[in-house]
Amino acid sequence: MGSQLGSAGISLINTLINIYLLLLMLRFLLQASQADYYNPLSQSLVKITQPVVRPFQGVLGPVMKRFDLATLVAGFLVKVISIVILLKIAGAGMPRLDGLALAGVAAVLGTILKIYFFALIVMIILSWVAPRASHPAAVLVMQLVEPIMAPVRKVIPPLGMLDLSPIVVFIGINLIDGIVVGQLVRAAGLPGLLVGL
Repeated sequence: MGSQLGSAGISLINTLINIYLLLLMLRFLLQASQADYYNPLSQSLVKITQPVVRPFQGVLGPVMKRFDLATLVAGFLVKVISIVILLKIAGAGMPRLDGLALAGVAAVLGTILKIYFFALIVMIILSWVAPRASHPAAVLVMQLVEPIMAPVRKVIPPLGMLDLSPIVVFIGINLIDGIVVGQLVRAAGLPGLLVGL
């Protein structure tokens, strides 16, 4: 019974850390896509993540005014440190540093892919039920996915009312997730659930 409670506690902590990592990567992607910084949801996201990001902002500035390295590094370190702590709680030894680094990269990349995956689903649903929605969340979703949709639309333009570009992006996300992230997790030698997959 005690081991089950311990396992449930570790799982709960891991889930909470993964949610926070998701918020950090959402902040990173919104800035990368140059979404509206003054959107109320963007402001809330910055307030929630700022305590973790602030220590890195003095050292790591944005690249090309879009890619916030401080947020990216903060997310990576949050995940790596959490893996070490959870392994210690579980009674496991210290993992190899290269495995930890690979697990951190896999977690960050996997989280980014998940955000895009679900944002695309929301975008598709919104395009059917509320194509001109002005809710702050709807606006952010559209601003988030546009940078990855625009290049695909140039190659595969919409066919009348039918836009096939989301299908191509979904295939790309699944390929990157299955091949790249999967290989990183296997190379890390850590349980996939601990990495966040």
